Amino acid sequence: MKKLIILIQVVMVAFLSSVSFDIKGQDQKLRIIVIGAHPDDPEKVGGTAYKWAQLGHDVLMVSLTNGDAGHQSIKAKELARIRREEARRAGEVIGVRYFTLDNHDGQLMPTYKNRLQVIRLIRGHKADIVITHRPYDYHPDHRYTGTLVLDAAYMVTVPTILPKVPHLEKNPVFLYMSDGFIHPEPFKADVCIPVDDVIEKKIDMYHQHTSQMYEWLPFNRGALDQVPASDEERRAWLGKTRKAGSSAEPYRDKLIEQYGTEKGSAIKYCESFQDSGYGTRLTRENIKRYFPFY
Repeated sequence: MKKLIILIQVVMVAFLSSVSFDIKGQDQKLRIIVIGAHPDDPEKVGGTAYKWAQLGHDVLMVSLTNGDAGHQSIKAKELARIRREEARRAGEVIGVRYFTLDNHDGQLMPTYKNRLQVIRLIRGHKADIVITHRPYDYHPDHRYTGTLVLDAAYMVTVPTILPKVPHLEKNPVFLYMSDGFIHPEPFKADVCIPVDDVIEKKIDMYHQHTSQMYEWLPFNRGALDQVPASDEERRAWLGKTRKAGSSAEPYRDKLIEQYGTEKGSAIKYCESFQDSGYGTRLTRENIKRYFPFY
């Protein structure tokens, strides 16, 4: 009987030790949500998202619209179905969840109803990091996505707003993904993440968006005749055209500041983020927590 009691105690200690380890691991896990306007917008930070996912962090990609207006011939209902499936497959490429809401493409507005959608998303994911567009952009859906996220930034901590969804006790870090717009002010990189090692995965994500990458965007830009016919040729063509959007050149000084002259000068591709100034601020002290591969 005494031996049995000792055995039970040993088993319990081992069990409790493993539970403590799991809880500690959960405490260290980051929860990141990337909120874009359209299916294929969250891919702007697909390389960094993949790096987070590889380390076991929980990444969720969301499109606030269903992308149902962006095609030259496919009807809205069918296009929404196609683009939802393309987004899901893009998420599978890097092992993250990716879904679209049913707001119509080109019709997104910064309403209270839509703000509650965003609050629900951020709270539901218990986000530590929220990434979105700056509210300065050529596309109104991009601008209003940024506005909606910023309007939700404080409200995610207010219990009386959307009381059925538990509020966040700590406000997330709210970051902008990069863009090239200069009015009313240009994008300013606070942190740059090299993605040379995962750039092909990022292009693989874009490759899933057939209706966008190989149909609508080329048509809209008068370049439909440049799109190759075979899947293999298309993927190669997409790599040549899309990698430029991840070029490290605009952020060379910041990369050298962060990683030193030798490494910073050698980086070809990166993804850059700007602290929006809302929520928890990005600091020298916490940057390694939020970007463990920094």
